[in-house]
Amino acid sequence: MQAMEEKEKALVKNWLSEFKGLPEVAVAAYAERVQEKASVVPALYSAMRDMGTELLEPICHQLFEFVRSGEAALHRFALQFVPEIIWRHLSAVARRDKPSQGSVEALLLGIYNLETVDEEGKPKVLSFTVPSLSKSSIYHEPCSIGSLALTEEGLSQRGAGRAVYADSYPQRESITAQNRFEVLTSLLLYYNSAIVFMPLSSYHSLCQLCTRACVSGFPRQRMKRDWKEPHPRVPLLAEFLVQLLEGVYHAIYNGAWDMGKRAVEDALYRSKLELYPEPLLLARAIKSSLLQDAPHAGRGRSRCLQLEVTPTSSRISRSVVTSASIRSHRWKKEGISVSPVQADPNFPNGSVSPPNLLLVSEHVTVVLEQDGEPTEPGPEGKRQRSLKKPLDHSEKEANGTSS
Repeated sequence: MQAMEEKEKALVKNWLSEFKGLPEVAVAAYAERVQEKASVVPALYSAMRDMGTELLEPICHQLFEFVRSGEAALHRFALQFVPEIIWRHLSAVARRDKPSQGSVEALLLGIYNLETVDEEGKPKVLSFTVPSLSKSSIYHEPCSIGSLALTEEGLSQRGAGRAVYADSYPQRESITAQNRFEVLTSLLLYYNSAIVFMPLSSYHSLCQLCTRACVSGFPRQRMKRDWKEPHPRVPLLAEFLVQLLEGVYHAIYNGAWDMGKRAVEDALYRSKLELYPEPLLLARAIKSSLLQDAPHAGRGRSRCLQLEVTPTSSRISRSVVTSASIRSHRWKKEGISVSPVQADPNFPNGSVSPPNLLLVSEHVTVVLEQDGEPTEPGPEGKRQRSLKKPLDHSEKEANGTSS
């Protein structure tokens, strides 16, 4: 852990005193300009990573005041430090350093209890949509199903509006070994619900949390150039890893490409060791969907996701394959031109009448039968003796009458 510099300590102390001296009516105006204090955020991260600082307790207290202030901007400002605070807690638990985590536990527990109830103090009802083949996900694309019967529009109509409701997490008075990952997993869930409002520094902190929690105490930690401090192993659960990977996947395409890819590799490494099927499946799906190189960045820090767009016209020919179409294809291949066949009005339902056409080819001499005796074919037409001109119905009737 790096020690804080004097300049960073001065910034943090000024930030603490500024909010404490505000009257209640000025909190809303302060919330509007809190995001403009860009220099304070790195100083706060340094204070949270410094194990010997005395500023950690007042920082945690003020962040909790931000959460319960009711201002959305202050609430989001406090949520951006959730990954760093979670790592501080997990690291202290692994090192069995209880005296240094009292304020951290209080902050985590306070955010957890506030997020589990609504503005009226009633438990929140969690809702989520059941996965459907009609909606694209990390595991599949609707247009790649490959069946005409399972069209995207049809699947959307069948799977629309299937929402499932679940009870909220219960209120907790303390963080114990039994409920630790229930609290931490729910905090990551609330963080992921507001992840689009988080700054880039918070994404970096989330990726570092994933990497450090997954490789601490394992041989893979010695491969990390930027973090080789000896650290005991951190216990993890599958549900916690799943929430971590969901946040990391968003961070990958929003400015944290390199750190996010390394975090996914580390989560995959830990999932294999622990034999956790859910994070193992999710990590492999994320890894297989990523490109080899970082996509071109658009405006700002956002990255572009490459998705396959369903074409407006069908790629599969819907024409019926019949024996006539096969013969036509064979004749075209052999160089024989075929005149279009028209429906005969004398036949019901517009059916095609029997062939009354003359097949013509540049390389074929057609042999006609006259009075029952065939004419002598030319040298080029001996092999095409089977191609004969069919007679009209009227000629057939005339021949029958004359006979």
